[in-house]
Amino acid sequence: MALADATSRKNITAPPDYWLLGATLALAGLGLVMVLSASGIMAEQVMDNKYYFFKKQCLFALAGLAIMFFSSRAPKGMLYGPVYLWLALVIILLVMTLTPPFSIKAGGARRWLSIGPVSVQPMELAKVVLVFYLAYFFSRKQDLVKSFSVGFIPPVLVTGFLGIILLMQPDFGGAVFLGMLFFLMSLVGGARISYLAVSIIFGAGAVVLLIVQSPYRFKRWFAFLDPFKDPQNTGYQLVQSFYAFGSGGIGGAGFGAGKQKLFYLPEAHNDFIMAVLGEELGFVGVSFVMILIGVILWRSFKIALEQEDLRDRFTAYGLTMVMGLGFLLNLAVVMGCVPPKGVAMPFMSYGGSNLVAGFLCVGVLLNLSRRTAQ
Repeated sequence: MALADATSRKNITAPPDYWLLGATLALAGLGLVMVLSASGIMAEQVMDNKYYFFKKQCLFALAGLAIMFFSSRAPKGMLYGPVYLWLALVIILLVMTLTPPFSIKAGGARRWLSIGPVSVQPMELAKVVLVFYLAYFFSRKQDLVKSFSVGFIPPVLVTGFLGIILLMQPDFGGAVFLGMLFFLMSLVGGARISYLAVSIIFGAGAVVLLIVQSPYRFKRWFAFLDPFKDPQNTGYQLVQSFYAFGSGGIGGAGFGAGKQKLFYLPEAHNDFIMAVLGEELGFVGVSFVMILIGVILWRSFKIALEQEDLRDRFTAYGLTMVMGLGFLLNLAVVMGCVPPKGVAMPFMSYGGSNLVAGFLCVGVLLNLSRRTAQ
């Protein structure tokens, strides 16, 4: 017993994973530099202050670092304990986005809440909270996880309810993201493959139905197959992204010397910031980002595998998937491998909600890394 207690104390006081911390800080730092480069021209034209978006991103980064530090040292009971409270809070915030007095409408959708001078996107918090809930559920229901009514239906209902709220905003991509999280966590959680196969069929059917019923969504969804067929409309953003990557070459045009951010490439400092990086820093810069992403995912998976507690392992795996899917989908979109959809590049794209959520994921992973056997 004494030996077990000593080991537990040693694990709790072990140093955090410095590889994960270092790679995250390096990627976030590079993201700040690229936000400055990608947003300066637009900020000067629209806000009459070329540093407007950069300054806001710096404030978001400071807030994210504070949350990362807190979550890396907070007791697990504080993070895990009120999982249903976190779930209820996220549902309330998502519902509030549908209410005009509280929400902000942009691009025909209501996905943001206005909190004073700050806009918050609850969807980013919903990803993390869904991971907490699914990790709790699958770790506590291992003896019943193979049953349909007890082990499969509850997480389907929770994920489906969150997805329906997102579709009402509408946020089609966000709902698909939560569905992917559910599938990946159910797969490792022990759910029957037959149940997952049926859920994929129903999910795919729902996606097809939603695409077919929306002419705009239908055109945009299939624009990636041949963006040059309509380069001035549905394929415009992707074509400009290709131009940016293609002109970067090996070493790039140089920091600040890119041309696509001069109002050619929409959302240059947001979802398509990697295209700006590819143009200005070239193959070398993109490769450096890929290495940092590889280190982050490597260390995150390592932390998950080293957890002895099942809930810790599922939580670490799920948070790794939140970041991993973000990396994968953003890169796939800007390179034309999947249909275009607004997916932020974790730690790099402009936006406070995604950046803070990313730091929260890393903070919890660092917390868990201090509890693994060294």
